[in-house]
Amino acid sequence: MENKSSLFKGKDGTNYLFPFILITSLFALWGFANDITNPMVAAFKNILLLTNADSALVQTAFYGGYCIMAIPAAIFIKKVSYKSGILMGLFLYSAGCFLFIPAGNAMSFAMFLFAYFIMTCGLSFLETTANPFILSLGEESSATRRLNFAQAFNPIGSFTGMMIAKDFILARLSSDKEPGVSILHGSDAAAIESVQRHDLDIVGAPYMMLGFVVFVFFLLFLISRLPKTVSAVKEGVSSAVGATFKRLIANKRYIYSVIAQAFYVGVQIMVWTFIIQYGENELGMKKETAQSYNMIAMAIFVLSRFVCTFLLKHFKPSVLLRNLAIAGSVFVLGVIFLSSKIGFALPSVHINLGIIDFSIITGLENNFMPLCLISMVLISACMSLMFPTIYGIALDGLGDDAKLGSAGLILAIGGGAILPWLQGKLLDEATWFGDALSATRFSFILPLLCFVFIAGFSQYVRKSSKV
Repeated sequence: MENKSSLFKGKDGTNYLFPFILITSLFALWGFANDITNPMVAAFKNILLLTNADSALVQTAFYGGYCIMAIPAAIFIKKVSYKSGILMGLFLYSAGCFLFIPAGNAMSFAMFLFAYFIMTCGLSFLETTANPFILSLGEESSATRRLNFAQAFNPIGSFTGMMIAKDFILARLSSDKEPGVSILHGSDAAAIESVQRHDLDIVGAPYMMLGFVVFVFFLLFLISRLPKTVSAVKEGVSSAVGATFKRLIANKRYIYSVIAQAFYVGVQIMVWTFIIQYGENELGMKKETAQSYNMIAMAIFVLSRFVCTFLLKHFKPSVLLRNLAIAGSVFVLGVIFLSSKIGFALPSVHINLGIIDFSIITGLENNFMPLCLISMVLISACMSLMFPTIYGIALDGLGDDAKLGSAGLILAIGGGAILPWLQGKLLDEATWFGDALSATRFSFILPLLCFVFIAGFSQYVRKSSKV
């Protein structure tokens, strides 16, 4: 039987458990940022009276920071150190959060977008650093399992972010309730500004608190000692940046992995962002109720991540990835085509955690749970394995090239900048099917296409390598 401690030990017996725990804390930090932000697309749409496509620019700015900063971040950590990359990431992350203060005072959507962009420039440094760092904190044979285990803590931060968004932002917005709705669509400019300022203050407050928390982590990493040499660099592998890029571009499996990662991130952000619009438009839900289902989806995502990490001990990563992509495609088809009248009744669930008190209910008459919504929630079970597994497949056997190789995979997060905006355009303009299929349902054709590509990619990997 495998010794569990070997997951965190190098070939020379060095124990990397403490740095593993410290680096893993970052996964929860960026998970929180990701999933407190997804519902803000719907929030800004109502507060500032934007179109779906314009409000989706929140995701374009957020994930655009990942895209633009990925390669500079990788070059930085290659030339300096993992620890310096983490410190730079935490500094930019904290600075972006604090920019919500002037953005709220100016009531400027453009400034909010800039704040998101700076935040994710920091997150790009963190992910570009943390993922290959985790892969290298032990033997190469257990690298993919180790990354899956670390990534399992990312949804914990995500779930917390979702809960804060639901109970401390969405539920408190005046723009989503009367008389705020009437005021925003009225002609009294002063009253409109008052409602907008109130709601933007509500949106900004959690980000300011987050800025303080991230700065504390900055100080913690500043005083902590991390391994200086943690990657097993293969002999004869040049450290020149240009030579590394040439090797990566010539590596078909790596290039396909980057594309697959872009589609995965896109489908994740689309599903977790537009579940709110789906609940509102197709099922008549309030935003906070739809966000409750996002939280249920995240809980399933977390559970599935641990289950999939265990299954990776017995099945090839590419096989699990292919099967989950196929299952995800089936569930997206359910979201698109299953009637909201087909389903069954569920009891209400009330959870009291002391200072946090919330109810998870269907939001529909007689607590009726339609199969189309169940399909939406179950998509998250299929996504849980994907990011770390694609990451591990891409970097398998790259040695020191993994430092720059990780940049391409973080660059792929740009899929979250482009695809949600495209789905927003479909929500605003898709009318090809008339009454047969709403624009909201049709827009989920994009997540379906993403899953189809990922299934094809995983089949290619299964046939072309041992991963």
